[in-house]
Amino acid sequence: MNNLQTVIKVFEERFSTNPLLIRSPGRINLIGEHTDYNMGFVLPASIDKAIYMAIGENKKNKIRLHSVDMQPQGYEVELSENYHKTGIEWADYIIGVVEELQKAGYKIGGFDCVFGGDVPIGAGLSSSAALEGGVAFGLSELFGLSLSRLEITKISMQAENEFVGVQCGIMDQFASIHGEEGKVIKLDCRSLAYYYYPFGWDNIRILLCDTNVRRTLAGSEYNIRREQCETGVEVIGKTHPEVESMRDVTLAMLENHEDEIDDIVYKRCLFVINENQRVTSACDALVNRNLEAFGKLMYASHYGLKHNYEVSCKELDVLVEATESLEGILGARMMGGGFGGCTINLVNLERLDESIESIRDYYKKHIGDEPTFHVVSISKGTHRVEKNEVNWPVNSSNYNR
Repeated sequence: MNNLQTVIKVFEERFSTNPLLIRSPGRINLIGEHTDYNMGFVLPASIDKAIYMAIGENKKNKIRLHSVDMQPQGYEVELSENYHKTGIEWADYIIGVVEELQKAGYKIGGFDCVFGGDVPIGAGLSSSAALEGGVAFGLSELFGLSLSRLEITKISMQAENEFVGVQCGIMDQFASIHGEEGKVIKLDCRSLAYYYYPFGWDNIRILLCDTNVRRTLAGSEYNIRREQCETGVEVIGKTHPEVESMRDVTLAMLENHEDEIDDIVYKRCLFVINENQRVTSACDALVNRNLEAFGKLMYASHYGLKHNYEVSCKELDVLVEATESLEGILGARMMGGGFGGCTINLVNLERLDESIESIRDYYKKHIGDEPTFHVVSISKGTHRVEKNEVNWPVNSSNYNR
């Protein structure tokens, strides 16, 4: 029984309505980390690991939720205009979406929702964005709200910012909702203009190496990094009124204000400026089908995140170090907010298995534990699943033996 069939079965056991079925994927980010909330550029894609959701109207003025995978599994609350933190992390993401929809003037009724899936929690694949986007998309379909994908994206991000309390940028939700099979998205996080670039090589696989280290971002270092970047913008903006975010700051501007900026803030700003340039260069490499150049940019991104943005950790660094002498690896870097989660690697298919074994051995030698490996492919963004698709295959491979 696959993930969607399990969700349907649980929904039928608990509720009597005929639900809509939604698939909302996790995302990878090839390059462009911590640039989204700085109004810069990112290069994400939705993947074949997803949250599957059954959602139906209940006519009871209640929100009734059930998680197949997480504890506690159930949560119920009266539909209202004022919600409080639930005390259940996964439920906060859903209730946050409901609150943002109502604040925006959309009328929804009571509903039942069962969800589950195969997006690893806390691994940097944005399971939270997948859940938020799936709920917003599902409620729009269920209650005829006619939300555009961009409106769904914004509602989902606001739920995480306002209700959950993580000051994330728009990338995660955008990638999950707007993804297209076999394509990466260059997103301008200020204008929200976006462009698709084909990303498909028969001899290349995307390998995620999971440290299995889980760190929460809410109220922690993620928000601190955002504040540090805003401090840099404030200092530079006194001389350059056109500067509204790190997106507007040039390297020359930063260097001219080095004496006025704290050393730590300077390093944070330097990383963002360089990372934005790396995204642009990475897109040029895709146009030229130069994956070797793309891979070098990935390594540069990782070491910028390690030394200047300081969001890596020993486990992530060891996983990247493990790849540097392997002929089958074109590029590697930490992915996501940091302090744990996954690295993302571009691997030659012919050397995939031996690369995995080499990385496993190196990690075990230096950390004393084993990482988890996932091979993912780039898939379609959040969408409604029709009944005749219920038996579709989930095209992902798990190499954790």
